[in-house]
Amino acid sequence: MLPVVALVGRPNVGKSTLFNRLTRTRDALVADFPGLTRDRKYGQAKYEGLQFIVVDTGGISGDEQGIDVVMAEQSLLAIIEADVVLFLVDARTGMTAADQGIAEHLRRQEKPVYVVANKVDGIDGDSESADFFALGLGGVNQIAAAHGRGVTQLLQNALAPIASEFPDMHIPEESDEALEEIDADEQLARLQALPIKLAIVGKPNVGKSTLTNRILGEERVVVYDEPGTTRDSIFIPMERDDREYILIDTAGVRRRRNISEAVEKFSIVKTLQAIEESNVVLFVVDAQEGITDQDLSLLGFILNAGRSLVVAVNKWDGLDKTVKEDIKRELDRRLGFIDFARLHFISALHGTGVGHLFESVQEAYASATKRVNTSMLTRIMDMAQEDHQPPVVRGRRVKMKYAHAGGYNPPLIVIHGNQLKDLPDSYKRYLMNYFRKSLKVMGTPIKIEFRESANPFQTDHSSLNDSQRRKRRQLMRLHKNAK
Repeated sequence: MLPVVALVGRPNVGKSTLFNRLTRTRDALVADFPGLTRDRKYGQAKYEGLQFIVVDTGGISGDEQGIDVVMAEQSLLAIIEADVVLFLVDARTGMTAADQGIAEHLRRQEKPVYVVANKVDGIDGDSESADFFALGLGGVNQIAAAHGRGVTQLLQNALAPIASEFPDMHIPEESDEALEEIDADEQLARLQALPIKLAIVGKPNVGKSTLTNRILGEERVVVYDEPGTTRDSIFIPMERDDREYILIDTAGVRRRRNISEAVEKFSIVKTLQAIEESNVVLFVVDAQEGITDQDLSLLGFILNAGRSLVVAVNKWDGLDKTVKEDIKRELDRRLGFIDFARLHFISALHGTGVGHLFESVQEAYASATKRVNTSMLTRIMDMAQEDHQPPVVRGRRVKMKYAHAGGYNPPLIVIHGNQLKDLPDSYKRYLMNYFRKSLKVMGTPIKIEFRESANPFQTDHSSLNDSQRRKRRQLMRLHKNAK
């Protein structure tokens, strides 16, 4: 589970600049969900060995003529759902009435809040940010988000106190390849011994609640609440075909009688957390709406997270043949980037096609946890090179030497060789498709990591072996005696 860090502050204090630096992107992950202001942004941050979900709350403004601060309902929700709040202020402008109003609201929240004085580049940060101690939120962290100054120290200050609660926050360091394979095998053994975590996600009102209850109703499972996170995602144990599952419910489903699709509760943070927590994502799409930009944004997050994927096109019943054909063509056109995922056309309301979903879920999970040894992966890599040689770069052909497993769920293949950094994206896609076809992998993305092999003929002149050190000492003694 990854922690959620919310960026809070009045407009133009640098929230978006910090967001873009942390996520290494200029694009919002989710730009326009119903009920959210357009300037809300969500993304996965990986920075200096740490990973977390970052939220640019936007939608918070203040009347500088008074102390009233208007906060949008969804921005309040983001603050409540966050594990850490970074309150950005402008060191150049100084403290304003809006800052004081926002601080007053944050003091009422039982959350770790860190005041962040931005834009300290080129000024005396200590003196210009001193006024912000009066906000009553503790010390002041000085940064220049545009240049990255102070950002690493800020994250260490904010995330270190919660590190024990979120062990997944730390990105594992690269290890020796032999140890890496052992770690991968241990990871695989853990995955195979645990129930499959299945997250049902999608936009509001696409039928997630109906589908969840249809699945549970068919299995006659008594639903009980087992809060898995502070964000109230519900973990529902169930069994099907002698296989244990845990449904991760983001829609707040508890009992059928309590469900009203029209008022289905939706939280982007809960959805992103559910994706990170799951092994397989069952992505629900409304057939009558088709694929929207919101759907593509969530699918992009699922792909980046490396989760296995099954797509359920809901509300398929009642559509005439011509409309169905048009929808299928549109799905083929817009979902080409997830061609590894099975598509199912279902009616959650009537149960049509729901039973077949679990066949694809099991297939996807089996593909994601399929053990492949080094010799097979290297043999497939060699066949791929024979069928289509890597390009020649600066007069030398890129050479791939061997491959081994680096992890599972998703399958990670580590390829070693020379000049691999020069491989074009087109050849990387060719390799990915070649491995997928050869390994008969379906329902899960494959990740390939390229590593440069050490040159055995290159000598590190800065280090000497034992024999060289002895000869050097003898020469030094001779030189000293000669004087």
